[in-house]
Amino acid sequence: MKNSSWNDLIDLIDGKKIDYNPVGFIIDSPWIPGWYGISNIDYYSFDELWLKSNLKANERFPGIWFMPGFWAEYGMCTEPSAFGSRMVFSEDSLPYAERIMTDISQADSLPRPDVRYDGMLPFIISRLRNNCDKIRQAGCEIRFAVSRGPFNIASFLLGTTELMVALAVDPERSHKFLNRITCFVCDWLSWQKECFQSIDGVLVLDDLIGFLGEDEFREYAIPVFRKIFMCTGAKVRFLHNDADGLITARSLKEMGVNMFNFSHNHSMREIRDLAGEEVVLVGNIPPRDVMAAGTPRQVTDAVNTFMGEISPHDRIIWSVGGGMPPGVKDDNIDAFINAVSNN
Repeated sequence: MKNSSWNDLIDLIDGKKIDYNPVGFIIDSPWIPGWYGISNIDYYSFDELWLKSNLKANERFPGIWFMPGFWAEYGMCTEPSAFGSRMVFSEDSLPYAERIMTDISQADSLPRPDVRYDGMLPFIISRLRNNCDKIRQAGCEIRFAVSRGPFNIASFLLGTTELMVALAVDPERSHKFLNRITCFVCDWLSWQKECFQSIDGVLVLDDLIGFLGEDEFREYAIPVFRKIFMCTGAKVRFLHNDADGLITARSLKEMGVNMFNFSHNHSMREIRDLAGEEVVLVGNIPPRDVMAAGTPRQVTDAVNTFMGEISPHDRIIWSVGGGMPPGVKDDNIDAFINAVSNN
């Protein structure tokens, strides 16, 4: 993330006013390879192409806060690979991790990965280390430690349906399972922060929590997310959940979250009322139907609508309701930037 953008983000977190409406997007492998004109396989495989494509995005859109910024990742495979999941890649679609469990009872024998050496994790650290000087020369730093959340990881290892059933019928093993994964997530985030002293932010991505009922959320989600967001002492504690986010929004303070990216199905006003004034909100036009599939005029209209839903515009980063999807064109990004600056 650019140093100037990071400094302004810290001001937002602290409740200070900045003299413009910031635009920020979560960008990674769903969008960057296609936008840059390379295959997903090449993006994941070649350090040089990964670096050049991320630098190009920063050069083409200098006013955007790209978050987390220079994200080294292997799609949804990163964290499951550390547990031994087989990863399946293809040229132009996102990779996926195969399950390693068929039943919650197998959680008792689940290993605790060594985040320094297991799966793809050392390759991520190596990619960042090898390119750190060039990233710094571009006026940026590695600012965020990043991980999928414990429910997402659990669903990759066990299966989504099997996980949801286990939460309902076997709470004892479910707690053990989630706690083991939570310990791993804390290890992984802490190791990233240890490797890069510039890190003072944590980004955790977990959509599965949007499928929990209120009782399940309080029993299972709040304790593990509190542990995760507090484990590194990071200043910026950023949660992405673009499934249903109403229960999550009400619980952000208990979870230790101070920055929230949420579903476009919720209005800014709705989430602000639930989350309170102290959380930085990141959103919130439809990423696929408008940002990717719409025209520049439709993007402009959507931005005008959702910016008009809430006042004042304090502690808001104007974005899409989720990550940047595949197929978003420059004209639509330019239209988004111009619409925000004109409000």
